[in-house]
Amino acid sequence: MSTAARRGLRGAAWVLPAAIVLIALNFRGPIVAPAPVIGDVRVDLGLTATVAGLLTTIPVLCFSLATPFASWVIAKADPERAVSLSLVIVLAGTVLRSVPSATALLVGTAVIGIGITIGNVVVPVVIRRDTSPERVGLVTGVYTSALNVGSMITSLGTAPIAAAWGWPVAIAVWAVFAVVAAAGWTYAVGTRAAWLRAERTEPVPATGPVELLTETGSIRTVSSSGAPTVRPARRLITWGLTLAFGGQAFSYYALTAWIPTLLHDEIGFSAESSGASSSVFQILAVVGALGVPVLATRWRPRAIVALVGTLWLAMPLGLLFAPQLWLLWSVLGGAAQGGGITVIFIIIVRIVTSDDDARRMSAFVQGGGYLIGSAGPLVAGSLHGATGDWTAPLLVVLVAVLTLGVIGTLAARRVT
Repeated sequence: MSTAARRGLRGAAWVLPAAIVLIALNFRGPIVAPAPVIGDVRVDLGLTATVAGLLTTIPVLCFSLATPFASWVIAKADPERAVSLSLVIVLAGTVLRSVPSATALLVGTAVIGIGITIGNVVVPVVIRRDTSPERVGLVTGVYTSALNVGSMITSLGTAPIAAAWGWPVAIAVWAVFAVVAAAGWTYAVGTRAAWLRAERTEPVPATGPVELLTETGSIRTVSSSGAPTVRPARRLITWGLTLAFGGQAFSYYALTAWIPTLLHDEIGFSAESSGASSSVFQILAVVGALGVPVLATRWRPRAIVALVGTLWLAMPLGLLFAPQLWLLWSVLGGAAQGGGITVIFIIIVRIVTSDDDARRMSAFVQGGGYLIGSAGPLVAGSLHGATGDWTAPLLVVLVAVLTLGVIGTLAARRVT
């Protein structure tokens, strides 16, 4: 390998993860930003609890309904342009949503959801393509950690900013993350292009053999050298991962949308304290997101899914029976939710056979899973509005967590 290529390879080793971190800050933060100030938003705009729940439901619903569009965009354009487009759309939606109007709020939220959907599908493809096999798990963990860091930052910062300048400014200010991420991604793309130019006379190394669960349920090992692949819908594991991802997404978004309100109702926290307290649930996901890749080097995926499901149960059960210990439940549940999405992404990367297969599998699992997850905030909000307490919403979350643990364990039982 040439000296220039070695320098490019060393640079790409840190530039790509750094750019992915900046990008990921934009893929969950805009969704949770309204939660700490939802009371002010409802008063100013006259929103019901059900409509307020749509502020979290709409982006997650877009993750499902817009996934075919995202997959088409990625297939027509290259991944570099797809990532850039996702950031531009998120930026536009964030600015639109800050207009103090119910229509602008909902339309801007939908625009944000479409932008994030493109990013959701393309980033795992980029990670698989540009990361060595032994580092895929780590970079995936870094990516999912950054998703939750973005949520944590917005959960902590939105209420204080709203207290000083109002909620429209508080949810618009996070657009700066999209600008910074676009600059970081542009630099990363330039670094990769320079490396490819230096390496243009050398063959691209194969990513090595991977294990594929066929539609008959058997595992076969294939190489990445163009072997035929099975469509995602014809694989048993795809449907299991989709249901597991749906349980994960339903639980996460239901709790993300309503934890500040729940803590206010059950413990008497102020809006600022509720936002800060709910950020624990977001930031502890870093532990799970980075811990799962370490476990994945020693444990089979099914054991990791079972562990994640068990830890996840502490959140709804704990809030039901001992809400005063919210900090403990947030620590356990936060680590579990960060580990849940990470292990599913790792399984996807392990069973696909090509970049196109990765795109199709990622789109299928996330599309179906987020369709289930999109109901979380709406169902939780509607049940709370109908019953006046949080028992029914937490019981529904409990069922979703059990779906993740049981179905996910069964789906991953043959993956090594």
